[in-house]
Amino acid sequence: MKWPFSYGHSPTERLRTAILCVVRVAIMTAGSRGDVAPFTGLGAGLVRAGHEVTLVTHARFAPLVTGSGVGFHALPLDPRAELESERGQGLHRSTTGPGKLLRVARMARALVGRMTDDLLTAAQESDVLLLSASVAPLGHAIAEGLALPSLGLYLQPVAPTREFGPPLLGGGSWGAVGNRLAGHGVGVAFEQIFAPVLPTVRARLGLPAVRRAAGLRARDRERRGWPVLHGFSPLVVPRPRDWRPELDVTGYWWPYDRETRLPAAVREFLDAGEPPVFVGLGSATVPDPRRLSAEIVRALRRAGLRGVIQRGWAGLAADGDDMLTVDDVPHSLLFPETAAVVHHCGAGTTAAGVRAGVPAVPVPIQFDETFWADRLVALGVAPRTLPLRHLTADTLTAALVRATRDPEHRERARELGARVRGENGVERVVAAVARLSSDRPGKNKHDRL
Repeated sequence: MKWPFSYGHSPTERLRTAILCVVRVAIMTAGSRGDVAPFTGLGAGLVRAGHEVTLVTHARFAPLVTGSGVGFHALPLDPRAELESERGQGLHRSTTGPGKLLRVARMARALVGRMTDDLLTAAQESDVLLLSASVAPLGHAIAEGLALPSLGLYLQPVAPTREFGPPLLGGGSWGAVGNRLAGHGVGVAFEQIFAPVLPTVRARLGLPAVRRAAGLRARDRERRGWPVLHGFSPLVVPRPRDWRPELDVTGYWWPYDRETRLPAAVREFLDAGEPPVFVGLGSATVPDPRRLSAEIVRALRRAGLRGVIQRGWAGLAADGDDMLTVDDVPHSLLFPETAAVVHHCGAGTTAAGVRAGVPAVPVPIQFDETFWADRLVALGVAPRTLPLRHLTADTLTAALVRATRDPEHRERARELGARVRGENGVERVVAAVARLSSDRPGKNKHDRL
């Protein structure tokens, strides 16, 4: 398949490509809110370009596309319910990257089959499939069976590289050879999550059965030319120099926000004093929310700072005139009015903090969060990485003082935010979809179902 665009295309040429055809686009993803929200704004951008777009993901996230023009096809799993189940709570017993990743992989392996029917149904009604990393192995088989063009839309740099270790294991570096070997190892492990369901899916679609080892080699060969666009800024993570040409970094895809104003209670709190610090852990869960909330409030007050505490899936809360507890508030509206953001460094929250141009205190918990936290420190917008398991009132106080009182952090955050806001990652995807759909081989093989 021809690569959807070349690096030399001008914005005018990409726009001309984007308006050549209208296609039915399915964006498929699974996971937590951070694995879904960026695709709402991307979907809205594709709608503005004239396409029919459906977001295929968990039912609890349907409200995220309200008013965007993006359709919705629900997947049956509720990720929050799974994390709060007895099996999900067991994840807290593993603090190491590999150990927790193994537990999550086992959990996902047991659940992935429940999404298969809905992914197939949504694909039957589509012309092009855009696949997040969380569903790519299954989506790739579906696209092959239905003769649908597809491309990857990844929020993390998943492909192996010599330049850093696998983000899902925390990044860092194990040396050039070690980094690449570890990256391949994570990829093989991730493929095994889908191993129980792929034979059945391939049989339903009339595709030949393959042995496990042969199947991995075949999928590796066929995906060598498969295009993957990465929705983060090259200013935050430069494109690795040893990636194949079909892997590109477009810039961020921002969530669709239907609200244009902050809630009245938040606006009143902001206007009542100095800019507060935002604290939120997104979709992460913690074993003792009350204790953690108390440590956070104690640190904020010791640093002489007001706080906006996002309840999130962790269940954080705070009382007092100098603290405000909120539920979902658009980061794009709130973050620019804060003195700093304290967050778990999920890909989406990291992006929102960078976009706002304010300093950060990264408190990573698991998987790729340490990778993003280290990037913020390296870019000079955060004073240090403070893993959540090491967070106390004392350690957080010290980090807050540095983040909010060091003018160097504020200036670097301001400069980076201005440059990131000037990027247009959606435009690159719109052009890719138009070019990809023009190469469509013909009628979908829906009769194979």
